[in-house]
Amino acid sequence: MASSSPSLISLSFLLVLVLVLVLRLPISATSDPDRSLVYHGGPLLTGNISLSIIWYGSFGRSHKRVMRNFVKSLNINSNPNLEPPVSWWWEMVESYQEAAAAATDEAEKVPKIVVRVGREVNDKTYSIGKVVTNDFLPGFVKEATMGDKGTVVVIFTARDVTVQGLCMGKCADHGVIGESNQVYIIVGNLETECPGVCAWPFHKADYGPQGVTLQPPSGKVGADSMLISFAQALAATVTNPYNNGFYDGPEAERVEASTACPGIFASGAFPGYTGRVRVDPNNGGAFNAHGAKGNKFLLPALWNPKTSSCWTTM
Repeated sequence: MASSSPSLISLSFLLVLVLVLVLRLPISATSDPDRSLVYHGGPLLTGNISLSIIWYGSFGRSHKRVMRNFVKSLNINSNPNLEPPVSWWWEMVESYQEAAAAATDEAEKVPKIVVRVGREVNDKTYSIGKVVTNDFLPGFVKEATMGDKGTVVVIFTARDVTVQGLCMGKCADHGVIGESNQVYIIVGNLETECPGVCAWPFHKADYGPQGVTLQPPSGKVGADSMLISFAQALAATVTNPYNNGFYDGPEAERVEASTACPGIFASGAFPGYTGRVRVDPNNGGAFNAHGAKGNKFLLPALWNPKTSSCWTTM
């Protein structure tokens, strides 16, 4: 039986080596020739953004604390010696204003987008039950805004609540309701219903390469996985609030600023691996951004409109 040619063996080894190296390239530093978020001419959210939050169902203090501290961290850098801060991540979201101005040939200085929590409503009694469909959203919006149309409604649902459309390729959603185009965000705690989809990298993924699962920075899987979904939804809402801002693809498969780079949290990421995130020596939690009051967060990658590539804080 003839033996394999040494040249063929060397060529096969070389091809395998090249493939491995390509898979391990820092995705956050490379562009995607097939991806381009197009600006469709509509307004973005700018200036001061007030959030009206509904906590639907039973929530512990940890969930509320993580979300509130994240919002507080967007516009401050409480300790310049700790990098990267959450505010760097938010500045990338703010940069979409400049990209929109460039697309319309209107030179414009990028102002700060200041986010704060304006109002909170607690619905611990599950007033409409434990299955939330789109038909119930107008009622939520009315309860949260109390007639104030200049606010963004954020609905957080507890882990024992099923939300229409979530767990099916997305873990949060955003859109507009009514003739006034009231902007809203809905985020589910899907730690029970679909953790393999919406709690990764703090839970084993249902599909794809099975990488190492990480410890959540707050110590709570539900809170930190919800935070990733909330951050994605907030960034998408600011850059595409009325479905005519920055996005790519048809409505059913829409890709936005915060969903164009799934599964990437730091440089060196590849399928099943988050990238080179940091680990808190105190609790083993994985993070890539420092927040207010010593809090740490794991934030998703964003699409950089200037370089047409995925961008992370580290």
